Amino acid sequence: MVNRRKGNHMALKQNKKGIFFTSLVLLILTLFLISFTFYSDVKERKSTQQRIETLNSFLFSIEEDIPRKLYISGFRAILLLENKIIETGLFIPDIESSFSEIVINGTMDNLPMPLMLGANFSDIQKNLKEKANEISANINLYNAELSLTQEDPWNIKVTITSDLFLEDIGGEASWNKTSVLSAYIPIEKFEDPLYIVNTNGALINNITKTPYPNFNNIQDLNTHITNSYYNSSTDAPSFLNRMQGNTGSNINGIESFVNLQKLSQQGITVQEKSVIDHIYFSSGNPSTCHPAETPSWFRIDDAHKTSYEVSC
Repeated sequence: MVNRRKGNHMALKQNKKGIFFTSLVLLILTLFLISFTFYSDVKERKSTQQRIETLNSFLFSIEEDIPRKLYISGFRAILLLENKIIETGLFIPDIESSFSEIVINGTMDNLPMPLMLGANFSDIQKNLKEKANEISANINLYNAELSLTQEDPWNIKVTITSDLFLEDIGGEASWNKTSVLSAYIPIEKFEDPLYIVNTNGALINNITKTPYPNFNNIQDLNTHITNSYYNSSTDAPSFLNRMQGNTGSNINGIESFVNLQKLSQQGITVQEKSVIDHIYFSSGNPSTCHPAETPSWFRIDDAHKTSYEVSC
């Protein structure tokens, strides 16, 4: 009887030990699974975060790069439009539409322009897609619209607005936004279309900003006059106006003095009127005078005497 009780007690004791060790094993396994799951979640979140940061950096880089490409495209487009003015002797009636065709499609009057090869919007998109593929991503720019404006007398502002979609090939992240990016193209050194058309290409005047902040020195004024430098003026046409043959006033206007001596040397009959370019190349003929100590052919209208600090 004593042996049976002793045996039962030992069996019970062994059962308790078994339950304890089983529970301990289950606890360890549970803790391991929890730790492994937590570690996996952390690792996955870290991987996703790194991927998002990579794509964010890529998005930032392309939004830095597109304006540079837009500058190149816009500069070439202006060259092509100026060349068209030289060849045809005509202004560009709708500058924004013509400019957009060149930059977006790489064509002018529906004809491909070799100068735009690698620089039109389709080529820019292709280049971006290639770069995106290198980091296992897809990118697409669509519904692109281009605008051409001036915010100051000396630069053309080119703005492209498009929907931008960027996604990770693995589907971890994506961006869908409207992108508005701009580039500024200096107008200096481009040829003035007013001179090209109105002299039949005989007298070319490249736009050069005057180095003089004022004209209280007669020598500075005479240098400005003879070199046909440009001065900003709110009653003059802007560069974009000039491309279209518009001689009206613009807050971002520029003006020069037409050098009649150079005109005469090209066999062009000169007129006795104000040599302010947008007046000389227009039907307007306000009263004028000849200030002392200026070139003999120089005449200025009354409205501009104060601007150039002369009297007569």
